[in-house]
Amino acid sequence: MGVKDYLAHSRASRYSLLFALPLLLLYEGLSFALTGSAVEGVRNGADVLLKSLFLAIGGRHGLTIFNVVLVAIGAALIWRDRRANRGPLEGRVFAWMFAESAVYAGLFGVVVGSLTALVLDAPRLLQIGGGAIGLPTQLVISLGAGIYEELLFRVLLTGGLLWGLQLVLGMGRRGAAVGAVLISALIFSAFHYVGALGDRFTAASFIFRAIAGVAFSGLYVTRGLGITAWTHALYDIGLTLLT
Repeated sequence: MGVKDYLAHSRASRYSLLFALPLLLLYEGLSFALTGSAVEGVRNGADVLLKSLFLAIGGRHGLTIFNVVLVAIGAALIWRDRRANRGPLEGRVFAWMFAESAVYAGLFGVVVGSLTALVLDAPRLLQIGGGAIGLPTQLVISLGAGIYEELLFRVLLTGGLLWGLQLVLGMGRRGAAVGAVLISALIFSAFHYVGALGDRFTAASFIFRAIAGVAFSGLYVTRGLGITAWTHALYDIGLTLLT
């Protein structure tokens, strides 16, 4: 399998979504082990926001509706992709996707931190998440950032903006992609200061996260959900262990 084939396969739904699935299961399983609940306790903010929306709409059945919608959409996308591409799944593609994500995660702090330092005198690495919670919870939240923040800010927000800018404003694909990436990056950065566990606002951290949002959104547009989610999770885990 050549590089061109790998790039195409790894971005396809059947690989991208299945690659992201273990991250979702790890986060949900470990969160339940720590809290004994699917919604309570200290959890990733994007997770809380998405589930709270469904609980507000569906009441006590809201969480079930959320899970059904999430699984149904994912399964439908994988099924559609499998119908169009009937060849067997190749395990080496998943192995290369993990390696690619690990490389991006390793480079991420250096690249984004260096870009931030060009704008203002900021640390090269900024902690993501509050330090008042224990290490196991911080690690679980890092896993949640990978899956739920990417679902919220990349799949729903960036993808929605990309679709809206093209359909409503008639923008071309490239211009719409740039606009969607920039707008979603600013919203992504601002989200980290909301709620009881939100970080204290500083210009340095806001700019850092805005640049990070541009990087994640750009990665999502070019490489898909799976690699972006694992890059985000591995980066946050590494940052948690180092700080």
